[in-house]
Amino acid sequence: MYRKNAWEHLADGERAKVMAFAEKYKAYLDAGKTERECVTEAVRLAKEAGFSDLNAILREGKPLQAGDRVYQAWMGKCIMLFIIGEKDIECGMNILGAHIDSPRIDIKQNPLYEDSGFAYLDTHYYGGIKKYQWVATPLALHGVVCKTDGSTITVSIGENEGDPVFYISDLLIHLAGDQMGKSAAKVIEGEQLNIIIGSEPVKEEDKWNVKANVLRLLKEQYGIEEEDFVSAEIEAVPAGKCRDVGFDRSMIGGYGHDDRVCAYPSMAALLDFEGTPAYTLCALLTDKEEIGSVGATGMNAKYFENTMAEIIANVKGTESNLVLRRCLRNSRMLSSDVSAGFDPNFAGCFEKKNASIVGNGVTFNKFTGSRGKGGSNDCNAEFVAMVRRICEDAGICWQTAELGAVDVGGGGTIAYICANYGMNVIDAGLPVLSMHAPWELISKVDLWMEYKCYCAFIKDAEEISY
Repeated sequence: MYRKNAWEHLADGERAKVMAFAEKYKAYLDAGKTERECVTEAVRLAKEAGFSDLNAILREGKPLQAGDRVYQAWMGKCIMLFIIGEKDIECGMNILGAHIDSPRIDIKQNPLYEDSGFAYLDTHYYGGIKKYQWVATPLALHGVVCKTDGSTITVSIGENEGDPVFYISDLLIHLAGDQMGKSAAKVIEGEQLNIIIGSEPVKEEDKWNVKANVLRLLKEQYGIEEEDFVSAEIEAVPAGKCRDVGFDRSMIGGYGHDDRVCAYPSMAALLDFEGTPAYTLCALLTDKEEIGSVGATGMNAKYFENTMAEIIANVKGTESNLVLRRCLRNSRMLSSDVSAGFDPNFAGCFEKKNASIVGNGVTFNKFTGSRGKGGSNDCNAEFVAMVRRICEDAGICWQTAELGAVDVGGGGTIAYICANYGMNVIDAGLPVLSMHAPWELISKVDLWMEYKCYCAFIKDAEEISY
């Protein structure tokens, strides 16, 4: 099967659109290094685009009409955007679903300690990472500290000019004979991911103490006490902005492409939609996919279902569990998540005919999971055919892929969870190199084709008869 290189198939003047959209995405990626920051930025963009807070509409008892644009943020870590369609909501929705959490290093609840002249924060890594990639690199701290008086302190340290950064040390090569003989999984272990945050002591009760000095600075500069770490969510992420990569500036290197490179185009497709859609549209940006979609903000929770129940009760004027079930069953969804980009340096981990090639456009994964399709959503051929038609009609460069060679590994997305409702779902994203590393790599033309695919899907996807 011949795959089109997307750069070669851009229309006259389209390259400028590729580059302009990439700049908007880069701004979003820099503004959203945590799921909370992604939601904050999404709310800002939604309001600018004329979306209203669904909670305010429900409180006012205002009925939703076709063409209305609303959003619902959930616990500050998830957000759903809707455009109400002309058709009965029982006919289902066209949904773009992505996740906005990314692998990182979380600060523990009792983290602060001193050892041999250094003050440290103890950590627990989040999601699947190669731990050795996170040492000897500048880190920033992002998150919130919730105090017992009800106030919340927002933390973002290490991104602005003049900010300090933070650091996890590695063993110098001169003493690393034993370390270099270990497997990559053991070179750096989880309990060695301790972040250096200070080394200057202050005199306290006739003793010099580095930890006491850090606590003094935390109190003076941020109003944070040691006990406040218990009710804090602070994440250590790579410091600095994403960057263009290559002499041709055709790629973007940055933290969090997985899965914000799908979340932003999903949201942008709704923000940019003009007019009133036939079917109700939804962009669903969720949390905790990297650790199994668990918890109150993961896709396994009921917040999406509950929000749909509220919308249906408003639109239909009555509560109906049956209508809710029909709506979800009849919906069509692109589970917008990234794919493993074929890397010539590690070609043996892929089966190239069924690998996602950087620069060849948006990628569809009929199934993810691992080995014998375990844990996958193996979507129906009828739905794949519809997606093919939509892309071909819109002139979109697309490809299909599996997540690596059959017995090498695998991974999952939120697709199988949404498929539990009975809806048609397929994974649709783009190829990423160095996935889950502190810096990942994507192609700008793939990003553009992904956005065009999402725009075409929400406009043209329709019910399938079996």
